[in-house]
Amino acid sequence: AAGPAGMLQPRDTPSRERKELGGLWSFRADLSPGRDAGGPVIDMPVPASFNDITQDPSLENYIGWVWYEKEVLLPPRWLRGDPAPRLVLRFGSAHYYSIVWVNGVQVVEHEGGHLPFEADISSVVQASPGTLCRITVALNNTLTPHTLPPGSIQYMTDKARYPKNYFVQDIRFDFFNYAGIHRPVVLYTTPAAYIDDITVTTTSSDTAALVHYQVSVVGSTANSLSLSLLDQEGKVVATGDGPVGELKVLNPNLWWPYLMHEKPGYLYSLEVKMQAQVGGVLLEDVYTLPVGIRTVHVTSSQFLINGRPFYFHGVNKHEDADIRGKGLDWPLIVKDFNLLRWLGANSFRTSHYPYAEEIMDLCDAYGIVVIDESPGVGIKLPESFGNKSLQHHLAVMEELVRRDKNRPSVVMWSVANEPASELPPAAHYFKTVIAHTKALDPSRPVTFVTDANYALDRGAPYVDVICVNSYFSWYHDPGHLEVIPLQLTAQFENWYKTYQKPIIQSEYGADSVPGLHSDPPMMFSEEYQQALLRHYHSVLDKKRKEYVIGELIWNFADFMTNQGTTRVLGNKKGIFTRQRQPKAAAFVLRDRYWKIANESSCLPPLITSHSLFL
Repeated sequence: AAGPAGMLQPRDTPSRERKELGGLWSFRADLSPGRDAGGPVIDMPVPASFNDITQDPSLENYIGWVWYEKEVLLPPRWLRGDPAPRLVLRFGSAHYYSIVWVNGVQVVEHEGGHLPFEADISSVVQASPGTLCRITVALNNTLTPHTLPPGSIQYMTDKARYPKNYFVQDIRFDFFNYAGIHRPVVLYTTPAAYIDDITVTTTSSDTAALVHYQVSVVGSTANSLSLSLLDQEGKVVATGDGPVGELKVLNPNLWWPYLMHEKPGYLYSLEVKMQAQVGGVLLEDVYTLPVGIRTVHVTSSQFLINGRPFYFHGVNKHEDADIRGKGLDWPLIVKDFNLLRWLGANSFRTSHYPYAEEIMDLCDAYGIVVIDESPGVGIKLPESFGNKSLQHHLAVMEELVRRDKNRPSVVMWSVANEPASELPPAAHYFKTVIAHTKALDPSRPVTFVTDANYALDRGAPYVDVICVNSYFSWYHDPGHLEVIPLQLTAQFENWYKTYQKPIIQSEYGADSVPGLHSDPPMMFSEEYQQALLRHYHSVLDKKRKEYVIGELIWNFADFMTNQGTTRVLGNKKGIFTRQRQPKAAAFVLRDRYWKIANESSCLPPLITSHSLFL
């Protein structure tokens, strides 16, 4: 298992090289109950989910072990030198449980489907003759009451109705449990002594900012560190040395959200250089970290970024698309960011798991604000609140904070979505997870997203911001839009009266099948989705003058779910189709978001949705 080591994103630097291992891998599913027999060996793209790639229905809904394998030629220079470079194999993510071998030697095991893991494979590769490196991955997507997300395996024992050994995977969340190697696999090198981790926090006033840093080095006790902070023109604006310190920046360019500033997402580059003596040889390592200077502060009724009130007008997303499932796909990622900016969205929540680092990089660069959510979705069963689940949840928060702690776009952690937080053990559970997250990162507020009753929720006392999901006139009083004003107003007032904390409407929405029309509006028509949004917006417009600090539509795009009698090829609550084409509701939201942006902006209202895209 991975220790408390750093998890810096692999980058090419003067001292580090990277080799991406995407493309075709050999793949086989253990299709039969016998240990030795498996399905055929086939080609499988990486990164991608395996579920939708073939015409085999047994692979679409497969539960159990699958195998991936690839042979890679290593550059000879990676194996030479005294000391030889350190060689690391890293997976951006693989769902859910992974065991990895290199040349037949097990190098790492990892539980969790949405965060990176890696292994130092130097000794294994140097012990093998030649430069061929065989990477084998066993992957299991089974979910249990103690995984995150949880699930359970249900055996159907009625012989009259089910074949022998028949089972199904039960999940308590509404999205398809795609599996596979979902994010890039890379080999990268560092010197034998290297920069292992960097932690950055920032504080600022009107005229100056401080960049506090902490750097850890592994492989050498005798080393020196020098740091330079460069602006976007490449000019050095501050320097420092040593493992801990602060850099003072005069008249800093702050990191601002999209539509709050004419230059959103301003990033400096922190260049860290290490020199170390190892066995009489001088080694040098260089790593460059993007740094955004910004502060976050929560009051009883406001969310402040750089001291200015910030209103979340954004979306919930999924990593989900045709054919590739949850596999990382650059055209899709760039299309989604272009749609977000067209929409006038300034934020999203990573519902319901951490997203790819490549997506987070663009949030930092474009000024898209992120509520960074753990895979804690579907925590419904009492046994999922026990000590075993809790310990794993704490470990997952450590992995998530370690990966994303330096990102200016991340302004809040979310530890869970719609847990059964009315259950008695939820109090201790969420108190512990939230306290642990704050201890790991005191610089950001922490929340979880609730759909429990305000009077019964046992986790809410511990959050900094109340995030509420509600589906009035959809799951409750379906078809009755007229109840929304009363019910939504009561929801906000009850929560605020009880907790005096700012509130985000973290989910609301309605399914609409594109091309289905009805006036007067009826459920599943594009008109009903539009009407429901407008009813919610009229209440939000009153409450955002008081203590409501945001609204996130469910969902950005249609996405795949398990099959069920209320799901026609997935969840249709997207304002865009799964192919990213707008439904009528997208235009309602776009008009609203640009209106809100122009109200609160210090920019001239010349920024219209059109001028940005001409």
